[in-house]
Amino acid sequence: MSKFLKGTAILLLAGFITRMLGFINRIAIARFIGEEGVGLYMMAYPTLVLVITITQFGLPVAISKNIAEAEARGEYGKIKKILVVSLATTLTLSAIFTPAMILFAPWLAETLFTDNRTYYPLIAIAPVVPIIAVSSVLRGYFQGRQTMKPSAYSQILEQTFRIALIAIMTKTFMPYGVEYAAAGAMLSAVIGELVSLIYLVTAFKLKKKFRLRTDFYKFVKTGKQPFKELMSVAVPTMGSRLIGSVSWFFEPIVVSFSLGMAGVATSLATKQYGALTGFAMPLLLLPSFITYSLATSLVPAISEANSKNDGKLIEHRLQQALRFSILTGGISVAVLYVLADPLMTLMYGSANGAVFIRLMAPFFLFYYYQGPLQAALQALNLARAAMINSLIGAVIKTAVIFLLASQPAFGINGVALGLMTGTVLVTLLHFATVLKRISFSFYIMDYLKIFLAIGVSGYTGYVIYTGLSLELSILYKVLISIICMGSIYSLLVLFLKLIRPEELRRIPFIGTFLSRLSPR
Repeated sequence: MSKFLKGTAILLLAGFITRMLGFINRIAIARFIGEEGVGLYMMAYPTLVLVITITQFGLPVAISKNIAEAEARGEYGKIKKILVVSLATTLTLSAIFTPAMILFAPWLAETLFTDNRTYYPLIAIAPVVPIIAVSSVLRGYFQGRQTMKPSAYSQILEQTFRIALIAIMTKTFMPYGVEYAAAGAMLSAVIGELVSLIYLVTAFKLKKKFRLRTDFYKFVKTGKQPFKELMSVAVPTMGSRLIGSVSWFFEPIVVSFSLGMAGVATSLATKQYGALTGFAMPLLLLPSFITYSLATSLVPAISEANSKNDGKLIEHRLQQALRFSILTGGISVAVLYVLADPLMTLMYGSANGAVFIRLMAPFFLFYYYQGPLQAALQALNLARAAMINSLIGAVIKTAVIFLLASQPAFGINGVALGLMTGTVLVTLLHFATVLKRISFSFYIMDYLKIFLAIGVSGYTGYVIYTGLSLELSILYKVLISIICMGSIYSLLVLFLKLIRPEELRRIPFIGTFLSRLSPR
């Protein structure tokens, strides 16, 4: 079993658990602080992502890539230099940007977000910046060595503690106002990240083969070459993420102004944006834990193959990742499109946001492709091209949001269309860039089979859900429909040979299960 498959399987399992816990977390937030509170939470959150992106400086991906290459070449002494230089860089940046975030919070809340209540969530989340800065470096180190368990366990711990605290925090602060409750939700995230960091530090101390603090400053001073190598990947990677983060930072600002021009009141705009980004988007992003897991494992795996000039292995691993992404994303799109209203009602107690799911779900197949493609570009030293693609997509996305959302005929639906325009464009640009670098075979019949499986499963789910007795509760109707859709989809995938039995046997956990079932 390859490290790539084993690492991907570990991250997939952890990602699934984390995403389920994340849903519980979001449902709890929505139930405790309502649409308006979620809107305040989601307006402040992009600022945090922007600051973290700047602080990380694209180093996690660069660390993973460079450590994988160093191990492939047997340069073990270089690993400590990479880690020391990375920690020194992120700690310095976090010492600058954490106070800046606190200092500028009043101006951001009153001037840019046009809702001064966002001040409290902004202040509450600021302490998490240095915590995430250090933990991301440690995750990059483990991922570069293709040891995925510490990253996986830390994610689960973070979400578990966040959920354990979310009810306490929001209920404690809710009597003071919805803005304080949103700040309480942010504080629970800070504590969760702190627990995750403590675990990563402990795991590092147990598994490391060198003393990190020994001659720390000496390694910083003599780390010029590793620093240059890290920056060659980190700067364009940071550029791509910074573009996305800046775009996300300005998104609620553009949305507020655009909807204002369309005649939508500020409080209503906050609720609509909360329904889109806090209710609909988490459901649509559900399969992204799969693409994230694949992308995380893909960077060191392709970097290792690229250092050996093994073009066939690079294409093979990318084909594997893309096929798995669309297969898992396909059933998610079918389920969400057909069951949007009952799913929203079950999770949030309101069907608000279902219209966004039906509007955006078909386009999200492109999003599920984007992660592995970007990981391949970073591993192939094409991070700069990925950055340019992200810039083009962000500019177009923002322009479309402004043009459509400012029109009363579109309103908040214009925001959803703008988001999807940017996603589709960036994915297509990434694909075109990959094709310039490696040979890539297109299996058109396989894609037609996948779309057939999605369509048949979706129609089956619709017929079953509408045909079930009205006396059944929504929960049972949804569960029965999802089980039937999943079963039909799985059978079609196997019947159409989109996944072959020998491929299933190579997947960790599944292969072990099948081997126990087969006769000896």
